[in-house]
Amino acid sequence: MTDQLSTLKPYIIAADIGTTSTKTLVISRDGKVLGSHSIEYPLFTPAADRAEQDPDQIFDAVVQGIGEVVRKVGVKPEQVLCVSFSSAMHSLIAVDKNTMPLTACITWADNRSAMYAAELKRSGLGQQIYSRTGTPIHPMSPLLKLMWFRDNEPGLMKETYKFIGIKEYVFAKLFDRYVIDHSLASATGLFNLENLDWDAEALGQAGVTPDQLSELVPTTYRVEGLSAAYASAMGLAKDTPFIVGASDGVLANLGVGAFEPGVVAVTIGTSGAVRSVVTKPQTDPEGKLFCYALTEKFWVVGGPINNGGIVFRWVRDQIATAEAEEARRQGIDPYDYLTELASQVKAGSDGLLFLPLLSGERAPYWNANARGVYFGLSLSHEKKHMIRAALEGVMFSIQAVATSLERIMGPAEVIRASGGFARSEFWRQMMTDMLGTSVTVPDSIESSGIGAALLGLLAMGEIDDLAHAHNWIQVGTAHEVNESNYRVYQQLTSIYTSVYHQLKDQFDAITAFQGQHLRSPQS
Repeated sequence: MTDQLSTLKPYIIAADIGTTSTKTLVISRDGKVLGSHSIEYPLFTPAADRAEQDPDQIFDAVVQGIGEVVRKVGVKPEQVLCVSFSSAMHSLIAVDKNTMPLTACITWADNRSAMYAAELKRSGLGQQIYSRTGTPIHPMSPLLKLMWFRDNEPGLMKETYKFIGIKEYVFAKLFDRYVIDHSLASATGLFNLENLDWDAEALGQAGVTPDQLSELVPTTYRVEGLSAAYASAMGLAKDTPFIVGASDGVLANLGVGAFEPGVVAVTIGTSGAVRSVVTKPQTDPEGKLFCYALTEKFWVVGGPINNGGIVFRWVRDQIATAEAEEARRQGIDPYDYLTELASQVKAGSDGLLFLPLLSGERAPYWNANARGVYFGLSLSHEKKHMIRAALEGVMFSIQAVATSLERIMGPAEVIRASGGFARSEFWRQMMTDMLGTSVTVPDSIESSGIGAALLGLLAMGEIDDLAHAHNWIQVGTAHEVNESNYRVYQQLTSIYTSVYHQLKDQFDAITAFQGQHLRSPQS
């Protein structure tokens, strides 16, 4: 039967709903990405502590993106085995009974509930909730977002039929079903890792009942019954199975084959993360790391950073605007041009450090008030130093998370890199030298999409377990440590960490000033 299906239905569609874009892929049964399509959408920041999106723009990107990639590859409706999903975590949307949004899609980067995170941590209740849910206490968490709504929007709380995330919104629009997989549920701060159900105390803090949340389902759960209109728009048959799937983070581990002890996945896209797989839920006594579900047999432990590729975008748009424009005039990718400038500076940027905390920080500090800092700037530094220091700053953040993970998981033997940064040989080598560990890059860096497709095969009964990932993942480029650069970064790490801790109180002060200034009328 499997051989027959392989002939008749040779393709899996993966839909990866990200923070800045949705990427759709056609993947063959042997793991080859045959085509991809990406649709971007804006992030709205109406205030310093807000980060929102239009849920309908994202839904349209999913429908349009699937349709575009299906047409691009020339896939016939009857050739699709399933559509499987990956999604960014921690989003929250309030909807009415007709699935009409009552709020924007509030993203992980939204910090409006920072005060509630601080209160939970001070009371000790935060650590108790974390130990059961595996979600660190931070404004990214839907738990904290709901606490903010509870006190600031009581009318909305009464009016809301369901509080859901962006993937739940997509499935509700497509199938009129409210379902949330265990993976995304475990990133809400509301889900008990041991009993795989909503946590009563967390729900009490949030001021919601289970009826106001979606039905909990495994990551391999199948939904069918597309309307004729949506099926036509996506180039699919009406009976095409849709696999609910998991979060982009845990699927990235699956997609790079990071399953064995000692194998760690590092992903840098808009944000970033360092992750390792365990076979049972495991939380961090210090509360610095997350623990999220992949399947009933695998869990992912790690930590996210807020500021990954978004820092490079900021450098391009705010610091190196003239250089970026010159690159465009020459027909060169501005990022490639800026990377070339950075490569002209030696490791350590001649003593210039950058704390890339432009949107606060998650792991390992979990400090929504953290802010970006150039430290050590002198007259001898040029713009190219500032570019390299910014890229190194992202890697210092990755290193801090990797150190926390090593504390409970042991040292990494090899690191698998994925995400947009993995396209850059320069940035990959920088990470290798920063972490002092060999870094390998799979042939395809679309790790979350690859992971979603593998999960789709498992859900459809086409494979028996996720060990099949090793048949798909071909390790391409390998980077070895430049010992000279490693010693430089080791020396600077203590300075970087010290600068952060010495500025911690001042981060709070400047954040308070910014909030007051933004609320005050112009003089």
